Amino acid sequence: MRESAAGRHDRLLALVRERGTVRVADLATLLGVSPVTARRDVEALAAKGLLDRVHGQVSWPERHAAVSEGLVLGLLAPSATYYFAEVIRGAHEAAARAGARLILRISDYRPEEDRARTEGLLAAGAEGVLVAPGWRGPEDRPAYGNWLAELPVPAVLLERRADPGSPLDALDRVVSDHGHGVLLALRHLLGLGHGTPLLVARGDSPTALAVRAGYAEALVTLGLEAPGPVIDSVPADQDPAGFERAVRALHEAVVSGRASAALVHNDVDAIEIVQRLAELGVKVPEDLALIAYDDEVAALADTPLTAVAPPKRQVGRHATELLVERLTEDPAEEAARRHLSLLPRLRVRSSCGAPSGGRPA
Repeated sequence: MRESAAGRHDRLLALVRERGTVRVADLATLLGVSPVTARRDVEALAAKGLLDRVHGQVSWPERHAAVSEGLVLGLLAPSATYYFAEVIRGAHEAAARAGARLILRISDYRPEEDRARTEGLLAAGAEGVLVAPGWRGPEDRPAYGNWLAELPVPAVLLERRADPGSPLDALDRVVSDHGHGVLLALRHLLGLGHGTPLLVARGDSPTALAVRAGYAEALVTLGLEAPGPVIDSVPADQDPAGFERAVRALHEAVVSGRASAALVHNDVDAIEIVQRLAELGVKVPEDLALIAYDDEVAALADTPLTAVAPPKRQVGRHATELLVERLTEDPAEEAARRHLSLLPRLRVRSSCGAPSGGRPA
């Protein structure tokens, strides 16, 4: 498999950190790339302040050696699997690049335990924290969130938005723009000639709620009316009866002609819904064009599912880089707080009747 630019950058940084100073020509040999590629990589990393470049050589920045070396970062995530596995991987990569150590705590979507677990990170030596609270609904933000604004160390919110004007709204945060992802999906289905797609979505996580809100906004943006109410989805293994109700509602919309396309959150639900619909005589994509949301396992379905792919790994990377910047900046020149939104991509496969191949749209 061809190495990504990000992976190559990680190797390059590790080499410079280990050796202190390296000629760019030698880096090309060590990395097994062309001199042009090595120079381009060095320029990109130097522009981000990750390397110092002088007269054909690169050096590990003195500020990293003096400040970032031994830096300990904490990360609180609601899960270490499915969606957040990639977020954690991105954070770990960025921490390694900065010469920092990342320590992890998992909340298992129990927001009432977030504060204690974050205090555990501080007790373990974390000098700054990345926090993705285990909120399940909007009521959890005020009930289990304002303590974050009172932390004695810099904090960056991960994949979570704060209520406007709340104490948390003044924190740095890095999120996926799920509204943009939903709009990409609807535009793609409309472009294939379908009427307004239905939304089948969970309601038990911030991502699910953001997808629902994005759907309502996309309908307004596109000047459309929904062909029916949002169909409430639930995990088949936790609530078989609720799952069957969701499948039957979608089945009825298709056979009645009300809808020929749907966006389903999330991948696992989408795969199981496709399987159950087939048992009821509705096939994807022949009878129903379907797009999944998350793109964790969508490509592994019998009919590979077109899916919206939030930039999970990049969220972890950018948030970690922002936290390191907070910890290493001159207190007298503190930069403005930032709310960074990263755009999802649409990966087109077979489930909406478009050509397969997995290329980003």
